[in-house]
Amino acid sequence: MAKPADTRTAGRKPVAKATRSAAETEKIRGALAARRDELRAEYDQTLSEITELQRDRLTDSAGDDQADTGTKTFEREQEISLANSIRERITQVERALERLDEGGYGWCERCGNPIPVERLAAFPSATLCVTCKQLEERR
Repeated sequence: MAKPADTRTAGRKPVAKATRSAAETEKIRGALAARRDELRAEYDQTLSEITELQRDRLTDSAGDDQADTGTKTFEREQEISLANSIRERITQVERALERLDEGGYGWCERCGNPIPVERLAAFPSATLCVTCKQLEERR
C-alpha cells in the first residue's frame, strides 16, 4: 500500500545521501542481525513459558473461584502481550535490515534527513528522525 504524500516535505530538496563504507555497513548488519537473533531467542523462550504455564493452568484449575480465574486470565493476557511486543521488535529489526540492503538505513522515512548517529546507537531500528518521531507521538 502506498503512503500518502506528505505535503510538508513536498517543496524540500532531497538531501544527498552519504554512502557508508562496506565495513560500516557490515558492522551495522552484524549488530542488527545479533539483535534480531537475541529477540528471536527471547520470543521462543516466552512462547515456551506461555505454553508451559497454560498447560499447568489447565491441570491445576480445580477449586478455582472467580478471582483465581480472573487472575489467571489477566496473567495470560500479560504474557501474550509481552510476546507480541517482542515480535513487533523483531519486525522492526528485520525492517532495519531491509532498509540497510536498500540503502535507506539511517535516513528518516518521513522527511529524508539523516537520523542522528546517537539515535541509531540507542535505537538501531529507528526509521524516523527525532523531530518526526516527536511529531508522530503528539498525534
